[in-house]
Amino acid sequence: MVEPWRDTTLPAHVRAADLLARMTDEEKTAQLSSVWIGAQSDGGAAADVAPGQHVYAARSAALDALLPYGLGQLTRPFGTVPVDPAQGAARLAELQRTIRGGNRFGLPAIAHEECLTGFTAWQATVFPTPLAWGATFDPALITEMARAIGTSMRAVGVHQGLAPVLDVVRDPRWGRTEEAIGEDPYLVGTIGTAYVRGLEAAGIVATLKHFAGYSASRAARNHAPASLGPRELADVILPPFEMAVRDGGARSVMPAYNDVDGLPAHAHPELLTHLLREQWEFTGTVVSDYYGVSLLEEAHRVADGESGAARLALAAGVDVELPAAQCFSPADPLPRELLDRAVLRVLTQKGELGLLDPDGETVVGGMPVDLNPPHMRELAQNVAEESVVLLANDSGVLPLSGGPRIALLGPLAHDQAAMLGCYSFPRHVGVHHPDLPTGVEVPTLAQALRSELPGAVFVADPAAAEVCVAVVGDRSGLFGRGSSGEGCDAEDLQLPYGQGELLDAAMESGTPVVIVVLSGRPYALGRWADRAAAVVQAFFPGQEGGPAVAGVLSGRVAPSGRLPLGVPRGPGGQPAPYLAPPLGRHGFPSTVDPTPLYPFGYGLSYTTFTWGTPECDAYELPTDGETTLRLTVRNTGELPGTEVLQLYLHDPVGTVARPEVRLVGYARVPLDAGASAEVTATFPADLAAYTGADGRRVVEPGALELRLAASSEHVHHTVPLTLTGPARTVGHQRRMRCETHVEQLTHDPAHPQPFTSPSTS
Repeated sequence: MVEPWRDTTLPAHVRAADLLARMTDEEKTAQLSSVWIGAQSDGGAAADVAPGQHVYAARSAALDALLPYGLGQLTRPFGTVPVDPAQGAARLAELQRTIRGGNRFGLPAIAHEECLTGFTAWQATVFPTPLAWGATFDPALITEMARAIGTSMRAVGVHQGLAPVLDVVRDPRWGRTEEAIGEDPYLVGTIGTAYVRGLEAAGIVATLKHFAGYSASRAARNHAPASLGPRELADVILPPFEMAVRDGGARSVMPAYNDVDGLPAHAHPELLTHLLREQWEFTGTVVSDYYGVSLLEEAHRVADGESGAARLALAAGVDVELPAAQCFSPADPLPRELLDRAVLRVLTQKGELGLLDPDGETVVGGMPVDLNPPHMRELAQNVAEESVVLLANDSGVLPLSGGPRIALLGPLAHDQAAMLGCYSFPRHVGVHHPDLPTGVEVPTLAQALRSELPGAVFVADPAAAEVCVAVVGDRSGLFGRGSSGEGCDAEDLQLPYGQGELLDAAMESGTPVVIVVLSGRPYALGRWADRAAAVVQAFFPGQEGGPAVAGVLSGRVAPSGRLPLGVPRGPGGQPAPYLAPPLGRHGFPSTVDPTPLYPFGYGLSYTTFTWGTPECDAYELPTDGETTLRLTVRNTGELPGTEVLQLYLHDPVGTVARPEVRLVGYARVPLDAGASAEVTATFPADLAAYTGADGRRVVEPGALELRLAASSEHVHHTVPLTLTGPARTVGHQRRMRCETHVEQLTHDPAHPQPFTSPSTS
């Protein structure tokens, strides 16, 4: 008779429960542990890719010590040191055979990797950073990208990806701004959920991070406490996670390093159990951030010793300790009830992944592996091109045409680092191997411009040029090894490396100056706003970023990116005022004006658009109802382009202070010259819900205003609505999306042509 846990016809949770009953406590604890092979290096802190890695790695349990009991996870078999993809797949397959052969149930481990800008492995496609995903306003494209990333990971034996980052940016001085999608919870939620769907569709367990409040740290310092009230947490920080769990099907969540009001996220039962599991009905695994359990003792000081930290985390709802067995130890018994709860979740997930089956892990390795095939390079190009934002072009100097004499200034014009985020393999691991080839082709902007404009003459002196392209921004890195990235927080939003002086000198030449910013956060540009001929922003646009930016400068690419967070006028006055109530905006009580130079959602095109008058099915609707808006957008210019229609909600009166506006819907509208499209948006009253003074999320009767806009500050039309009936308390099953649809029209509006919109539907 086949033991139930071996019966592949039974549900995963049934098989897991049977297997759990057969395990010793030591075998159970091993399923909550991981091994990070190769984490120890000769570089010390200078080579760390996780906080305290050089210290903790020496104290972590070795694989040999855990083999007799089994193993829950393998940490970064491809992303720790450079490895040829085919050799890496073969090595991982052999390692899994060793793990299976070492324990009496023959169970393999779950192998996890980073995948924030693509699979963080040598020779893998480097995609734009999440901030660039946000700039596309294109969930469908991000799903396609994530599916391709996940497929490549699964093909070499990886099961889990530590992405996406769903932290809503509250202060862009935070070094990890480049890893976030933007400063609006609706944008973060819809784009992040799109990424989760793609990754999960490829068979990879998506891991939501960092849960929760990490981006709201004091003074934007990494790991610092988060000063969050309950309403900011509920209405700004948490909705993207909730959407990704409910609508995206994410199967893992990673707690944050920070504390919220004194309670560390890794020891926060209200977050990890009551909210996540009991209210949101999450059934996956909670995996610690790297050394996050150890930090309960050594940084937060809420635990006495490693054993105390393990018990605190386990009780709160942490199921797996990453990246290595540090506090969860088979030699240190854990409370039986809590242990069984966590192990059941881990074994259930292994069952879903096929790791309880007789063949367990079918990747054998030894076959040729291409992690940078043409279709992935094309996807990287598409995301990069859609993410470039044209911020200013008052003089009409762009697009560059003919054979101009161009002065190309700034060291970042000639540096691959200007394209790559801190979680790309070249910047994350490759920098510690200076003799290693990049692994993928990453054209610099200088190289891309020369290819894009073969007739142009490039000179070193602005005075001898017809136009100057001044390239400024960041080099990403970790823990102070760059100007952007994890542990690279900024004191203010001045351009780093003295690049402001570079722009000053360029402006003084009298030559029209095009500022190109390649960065991981927005920088204050008000000092040059009235003197620059044009401004272009790209957020670490990946290996195809150079050609994408060059294509926008030449006009080959129609700029369609929109800002996922505002660009400040001055280096102070942070955080920016988007999502702020009236007192958070500029006003007479303060001499500091936080108004951004370019607001959230802003971006220009090389063509012009007109927006027709909106029509609405109903201007009065019940608090549990919906209404649909329609309007026509037309390209009135001579070039093709894409308008990004944005729908904002303004609530005139609330029981607590409310944001002046907040995004509740959007749609990309690509149009040929002279073409039109009808855009429909269905607004559910649930999107007007907010957390009131008593802590309940409610939809209240009364007046509302929908604003159809090209940015948070550029409104084309307002639509007054009235909600009627009783106030409604809404919960996890509330509607969280405004579904949109774009239908291309012929020149005869009576004969529409269908068009599948890459929108939020």
